[in-house]
Amino acid sequence: MQTSFLPQMLDGVRVLDLSRVLAGPWAGQLLADYGADVIKVERPGSGDDTRAWGPPWWGKGADRVAAYFLCANRGKRSLAIDIASPEGISQVRELALEADILIENYKVGQLAKYGLDAASLQAINPRLIYCSITGYGQDGPLSHKAGYDFAIQAEAGLMSITGDKGGEPQKVGVAVTDLMTGLYAVTAILASLHERARTGQGRVIDASLFDVQVAMLANQASNQLVGRTNPTRMGNAHPNIVPYQVFPTRDGHMVLAVGNDGQFARFCEAAGHADVAADPRFATNPARVAHRAELVPLLTGWTMSRSTADWSGLLDRAAVPCSPILDIEQVMAHPHVKARGMVLESADSSVPPMIANPMRFDGQRPTAPLPPPALDGDRQGGRWSDRC
Repeated sequence: MQTSFLPQMLDGVRVLDLSRVLAGPWAGQLLADYGADVIKVERPGSGDDTRAWGPPWWGKGADRVAAYFLCANRGKRSLAIDIASPEGISQVRELALEADILIENYKVGQLAKYGLDAASLQAINPRLIYCSITGYGQDGPLSHKAGYDFAIQAEAGLMSITGDKGGEPQKVGVAVTDLMTGLYAVTAILASLHERARTGQGRVIDASLFDVQVAMLANQASNQLVGRTNPTRMGNAHPNIVPYQVFPTRDGHMVLAVGNDGQFARFCEAAGHADVAADPRFATNPARVAHRAELVPLLTGWTMSRSTADWSGLLDRAAVPCSPILDIEQVMAHPHVKARGMVLESADSSVPPMIANPMRFDGQRPTAPLPPPALDGDRQGGRWSDRC
């Protein structure tokens, strides 16, 4: 992927990635970016389900792979192993002996049938950090169910607060529950690695998409627990802050995200209506929340008088948070995206473009040097190759 790929904070750490689709692979890719050697075990013949989730595709013919697969598998090596066969079980156990971390997202109890569960593998490698990612966790009345991001967004509350007021519940445009579960899993894995340096013992991590989505309700859950009112869909409005939503402009729309009373006063002044900020109905955020129905139409009249670009420039100078609403093509071409180096492109035509790791360490991004792997691309002579 790149010629200089420091920092590699996890150099020397080996990860056995038995996961597929998104939450587990996302965690594995983060660990690869941080320098770990990640071995991805895939189903012979077809591999990770997402290899076939196209179009769009990268490559041609038998070598083509879906763009979806590319987003979560940078930096890994691939081995095709049938874990239901005696030979495959033996291979995975041999790999687990040398691993520091194992990530899997099989249904609860499924790997125990093959002796590849946490208890079995920690019996031969007590230092192994074993992370199971499931839809609903290892216990509880729903633990038997398979986990799909869309279903979890529905059942764990996110869709009930996403979408227009009175309209159909909506999912978020990316699989945020999967992604956040991958992130939470990595924090737990890194905490376990830190602890293992002191104790010499691994951990068993139970990462549940359902639990993560409940935690992600954040202020909305707190609003319900404390206020005893049930949050509902509000479109682009915010339950606790006003004005904090989409507003129409002369040529489109913009996001106005006023976070405090000082910003509101500056917005009113920039708009030529400084007196409104002194109105007792609007002077404080609690007052603005209480009088939302009066304030929003008033502000809408203002925002429609200028273009989005005019508002962006005017409010940026006034230090009032305001943004245009860009599509993904515009984001990929954005000068700030380019300046931050968030799109990885290679002179090697066989390497696909990818989004970079968003973290920087001492000014450098920890991006794994290997592109997403070909299925079983790291097996040599019937075995796996040494680390590249």
